[in-house]
Amino acid sequence: MAKTLELSFVNEEEGITRISIENPKEPVELEELKTAMQEIVAANAVASKSGSLTSIKGAKLVERNVTEYDLM
Repeated sequence: MAKTLELSFVNEEEGITRISIENPKEPVELEELKTAMQEIVAANAVASKSGSLTSIKGAKLVERNVTEYDLM
């Protein structure tokens, strides 16, 4: 099962910019996550096509199952 931590931020154009982290450390500590996201915004560490990040919006842990079929 593949897991991805999806971080959502508000950008300068008031749109949403997402950053995905594959195979995140678990369990996710909410206070650490919130602090890290605030530091990303404060450091202006990420820019998107819609401008710099202005605030945090939310985060979610996404799990998905993948079944590959060898057809060769």
